[in-house]
Parts: sequence; structure tokens; C-alpha cells
Amino acid sequence: MEQRRREGRTAHGCLVSCLVAVLLWSVAAAQIRYSVREEVNEGTVVGNVAKDLGLDKNTLRERKYRIVSSNADPLFHVNQNDGILYVSRKIDREEVCAQSSTCLINLKTVLENPLEVHYVGVEVLDINDHSPSFPDEDKTLEIPESVLPGVRIPLQPARDPDGGAFSVQQYRLSQNEHFRLEVKDKGEDGKIPILIVQKSLDREAAESHSLVLTALDGGKPPKSGEMNILVKVLDINDNAPVFSQDVYSVMLDENAPIGKTVIQVNATDVDDGPGGEVVFSFSNIVNRRLLKLFDINPSTGEIIVKGLIDYEEKDKHEIDIQASDKGLVPLSTQKSVIIKIVDVNDNAPEIEVTSFSSSIPEDSRPGTTVALISVNDLDSGLNGKVICSIGENVPFTLSPSLQDKMYSLVTKSPLDREKQSHYDLTITAKDAGQPPLSSEKTISVVVSDVNDNSPQFSLSPYTFYVTESNNPGTSVFSVKAFDVDENENAHISYHILRDGSEDNKLTSFLNINSENGDIMALKSFDFETVKTFQFHVVASDSGTPSLSSNVTVNVFILDQNDNAPVILYPVSSNGSAEGVEEIPRNVNAGHLVTKVRAYDADIGYNGWLLFSLQEVTDHSLFALDRYTGQIRTLRSFTETDEAEHKLLILVKDNGNVSLSATATVIVKVVEPKEAFAASDVKSSTKADEDNNVTFYLMITVGSVSALFLVSIIVLISMQCSKSTDFTSKYLPEPNYDGTLCHSIQYRSGDKRYMLVGPRMSIGSTIVPGSHANTLMLPDRRSATGENLNMSTM
Repeated sequence: MEQRRREGRTAHGCLVSCLVAVLLWSVAAAQIRYSVREEVNEGTVVGNVAKDLGLDKNTLRERKYRIVSSNADPLFHVNQNDGILYVSRKIDREEVCAQSSTCLINLKTVLENPLEVHYVGVEVLDINDHSPSFPDEDKTLEIPESVLPGVRIPLQPARDPDGGAFSVQQYRLSQNEHFRLEVKDKGEDGKIPILIVQKSLDREAAESHSLVLTALDGGKPPKSGEMNILVKVLDINDNAPVFSQDVYSVMLDENAPIGKTVIQVNATDVDDGPGGEVVFSFSNIVNRRLLKLFDINPSTGEIIVKGLIDYEEKDKHEIDIQASDKGLVPLSTQKSVIIKIVDVNDNAPEIEVTSFSSSIPEDSRPGTTVALISVNDLDSGLNGKVICSIGENVPFTLSPSLQDKMYSLVTKSPLDREKQSHYDLTITAKDAGQPPLSSEKTISVVVSDVNDNSPQFSLSPYTFYVTESNNPGTSVFSVKAFDVDENENAHISYHILRDGSEDNKLTSFLNINSENGDIMALKSFDFETVKTFQFHVVASDSGTPSLSSNVTVNVFILDQNDNAPVILYPVSSNGSAEGVEEIPRNVNAGHLVTKVRAYDADIGYNGWLLFSLQEVTDHSLFALDRYTGQIRTLRSFTETDEAEHKLLILVKDNGNVSLSATATVIVKVVEPKEAFAASDVKSSTKADEDNNVTFYLMITVGSVSALFLVSIIVLISMQCSKSTDFTSKYLPEPNYDGTLCHSIQYRSGDKRYMLVGPRMSIGSTIVPGSHANTLMLPDRRSATGENLNMSTM
């Protein structure tokens, strides 16, 4: 019970000492060092790394503060919330550091954004948790009775996994009068107990002696282990072998082939017979590890290589050789052989990526750190000196760090993801040995996208042709843009630029699909109202900040036959197309009775009007010119002809689906005196009306014609700028008297277009309201007082 209290107080004292040791740290080569005892509980605080390094603990989680370790079950971990270093699991110093006098564990801690590496050393302090033990619990020694006092007999030492003060510190031998104990300190091999004969043996008095050898470590209280020794007293053989040299030392290359002779030892015995025959062997105190590396020929004393000799594991070996004779009571002598290992360049450099950012933005500045590279070579001297390099044709380079054998992989020139989005970088590490050894490691770096490219339209400008009277709400045309960026930076949305100006007012009747660029018309277009317009479409990506570009869209409205002819004359007082004409009975054949005037708001063939007689009282009396609408007499009137004739005139256009209108003309045949009187009154009134109407008609038609000509010029200019095949020619009509339309033919890509419009003849006059489609020709009969003739194209 008392012992348990002492152990409890000891454990408490160890814990207090541990906490005190954690608070004591020092900086050496830019490294913080802590200490902690082995076997402490999981979660024990080692030290506040963030505080000691001066780090802001509020940014540790954001910067992914962590320990970089290749061990799947690390001994320590750092808390990202407070920056304190904790023990992750129980630490067995003997497992981690074996027999090393100082057990120092170096930790690499890493922060990102920006990248930082800090080195933390944790020394694991030993506690006395193991007892010494001997290889054999019972040992039998055979000693001749003739042995002289002072003879030294090495015994197998006890082993204690603990190190330092807690290793085997002393040996004790049970009380007896024939033997005493001496301890030899062998440094790394520990303390060796040597049994010394202090009084002559007498086999007749005692054939054997029982001894107890106790090994004690340096703990408080110390732990111990025992070995029982049985000494059998043999009879005579009083000369031990003698080695030829006092000291044996030899140099041996590492990786020496198995079976190679290292050295040959020699010993002689002056005894005769079997007592003078010498047999060589390793001493029983030789470490078992050495027994795996070397062997000895019992007859010749040659030490040969048995296992792999590795300089990096140990650069010097000391082997105790024993020479024994073959006497009934064998005598032996020990001698040490020192073997020094010569390093050869047998280890290629090792490359370790301690911290790595697999993705780097394309707008990173030169000098941005991508990864931290550490190299190591287990060889020494020039064989362990390493030089790192990377390919030249990449925008990256290796920058040496202040820490030995550390490099930073940094950018050396600007990156462009659109040119190259991925790099496989091969890092080569080469030592300075002869011949040199090298190793390579490939890491992949992905260049992440930033929004540095604005959308680009496939055409600029866009030109579209839309027929009038389109269906509202349907797609009439579309635009398309592309962005060489990726993901959200390449996701394009479209919108129409609406600035509220008078030139841009038609955009209120347009709507664009923001996803695919399809443009819909919310109302039908009317060629007679607007023939062409222009607007701008903006394409914006979804990056931050967003980039955009715009394109000009030119729209030309194509005419459809959607307007029926309108009768201008005759028109009665109630608005119907009906009129009365009086002619003298004595007129000759070819007399101009009247002229039907009409116009069509469409252009081209859709506005080219033709006249025909649908109904007539007497087909032999009147004829109608199909192009001019003039009604003339075919013959002179006779007494038998009726005094009143009704003519029904049909006026139709030349559209694919022809539209028409009708007019009724009542022709009254009167006596010459009545006709002349009526003609004077009518001519006077009509002259006044025609003068006013003609003035306004000229202004109106002139404005419309100017607009039409401007549209044609713009269209021709645009087609010429695209290197289109442009031709223009007139299409004459041999049966017409100079008021025919003309056509403009042009080609755009694979499509061919023809625009048809009026052609002004010499001496012609524009009729008001014709929209540049109807021409007025001077009447060739001046005798009737008629000033104007109507002709529709």
C-alpha cells in the first residue's frame, strides 16, 4: 500500500514536471522545442504553438493549420481553434526512439493562404516503465580449479528498454567468498558485469557454487532483474590463449558482399594437446544485432560478412572475440575488434512534398508559392549533398529556402488558363556522389480560371431580314456569343440595350431570351410604317466582376402584299368609288372620257396596279387602258346609242395573293352645247382643287420617296461592305408609256433578293398619297383641260 502511494506521488510529480517542461521552450534554427514524458494520457497539452509562434489563433482554421506527417497514426495533433499542441495517443519512447539517448520528434506545421511552414521539436522524456532482464534466467559457468585469483569472466549483461538514467545502472552479486563483481562501462552497449575470482577454488571442497546476479536501473525506486549463476569447478588447464595483437581495427565498405573477409585474428596457447588448440568465437556479450551482420571461422579466426552492412544505420561496430582452448577445462581470452564502415553512395535522394496547392489561379503573380519541397539523402558528405531542379519550359521554378534541403515551387511568369490549364511538373533531385544518384517526382498543377475574357459575338454587326406582318411573340432571329473562360465565367446572358432615345424606341417591342439569345417581336412589323431599324444587344458573363460586350443588330423589314388598292378618283360625296362623266355625243373615237386614279401603299409588284373592265353597257363603245386606267371611246356615238352607260372598273395589284378594289363610272352622253357648258364649270372648279392637292401630294410623296431611297442606299452599302454580289438593272415594259417600276437585284450569301420600286419618267408628277409607288403623268390631250393622268405601279 505504501509503495502504491509512493508510485502515485511519483506519477503526480512526473505530471507536474511534464507541465513545467512544456512551458520551457527555446528557439534553435527557427524551431520551437517542447518536451513531454512518455506514457502520458491522450489529450495531454504539449504547448501553445500558436502563441509561441505569434500566430493569430482566429485565422488558424481558415488557413488550415495542421501537422504534416506521413504517419497514418500520428503522435500529436494541433487544435485549429486554439493552436495548442496535444498528444494524440500514448507514446512509448522505447518504440519510437529505441535506445537513443535523446528522443526528439520533429514536427512540420503548415498554414495556407499564405503558405507558411514552422518546425516544432518535441522531446519525449523517458520514465522508468521497464525492469532490467537477462537473456537467460539461469547460467552455468565451468571454471577449472586451477584458476588463479583475479581471473575475469564476462557475464551476459541485462537489458532495459528504458534509456538514460532509467537503463541498467548497477549490478549486485550475492554474498560469497570466492567471487566478486566488477562492472565495465561499454558506452552504447551499456554496463557489462564481469565475474572475478577472488579466492582459489577447490573442487574437492566444493564442486559448484550458486550465485545470484541482480541488475538494477536508475529509477526511484529502482526496478531490478535477476539471473541465477551455477559455477561448476573443473579440473586443471592452466594456460589461456593469447592474441597476437593488443588492438584489432579495420575499415569496411558498406554494402560489402556477403562472405567477404573483414579481418583475421590470431591467438596461441602454450599448452600441449587439446589444451593448446585454439577455437575462435564471438563473446557471449556480443549484441545479437552484430551476430546477424558478421560471422567468424572457429578454426582460422576470419571474421566474414554475413548480412547487409549499412553506413546510415551505424558507422562503427565493436565486436568482442573470444579465443578458447580445447582442454578439459577450456580457458579463453577476449579481445575487441573495431570495424569502421566507409560510406558509399548507395542512397538516392528522397523528395517529399510537404505542402501542395494543386490549383492556382491564372492571375497569380510571379513568385506565388505552389508547393514546399523537401529533399533528403541518407548518405553523408558529398554523397548526401543534393541539388534540385525542374524543367525549363514551364512557368515555374524552384527557390531554395533558408531551411537546409528545402525548396519552394513558385511561379516565374504569368499564367494563362486559356493557353494551358494543366501542368505536370517533374522535379529532379541529384546528389554529388560518384556516380551520382537521382530521383524524380511528378506533381500536377491545375490552373484555375479567372474572369479575364469578355464574351465575343460570332458576327459583328448582325443583319436580319424580317417580313412584315410577322406573328407577335415568336422568335424572329437570334444572336450568339461565346466566352473562352469556363464554368460561371463562361455562362453568358443576353439583354437588349435600351437607352430611351428616339432612334431606339422600337426596342420596347423586342424581347430577348437571356439564355440563348433568341429575339422575339412583341408586335407585328409594318413595312409601310418602318422599313429598317437598328439596336444593340449586350452579352454579359457571370464572372465576378462581370465582363460584357455588345453588338449592333440591323433589321430590314421586307414588304408583304397587305394593302388593297385605294380608289382616289372617282369618289362621290358619300365616300363611295362612284362618279358621273358627261361627254358630247359628237366626240370621235379615242376620246378620253376620264381616268380612274388609284394607289397601293405596298411597293414593287405588290403596289403595281392593273385596271380591267368588269361590267360595261356596250363593249363596242368604251375601252380601258389596263396600266393607266384611262377610259376612251372606241367609236363615235350614233343616234341609237343609249344616253347613259355604266362602267364597273376592277383595280388589282400584282401580289402573290392579289388584292383589289372597284370603281363605278356613269357616262352620260349629252348634246355638244350642254357638254361644253358643263365642261367649263367643271374645269374651273377642278383646276382650283388640283392645284391645292398637288402641292400637298408633292410634299408627302417626296418625303416618303426620300426615306425609301435612304433605306436602299444603306442596304446597298452594307452589302457592299460584306463583298456581296450586287447588280442593278431596269426591267422595261414595252407596252407601258414610261411609268413602269424598276428593280434592284442583290445577293447576300446564298440568298438572292429583288426590291421593286417606282421609276420617275420625264415630265411625270407625283400623286399625293402614293408613297412613292404611284406616278402622275401629264395628260396628252390639252383640249379637255385635264391636267393629270394616274398610273399605278
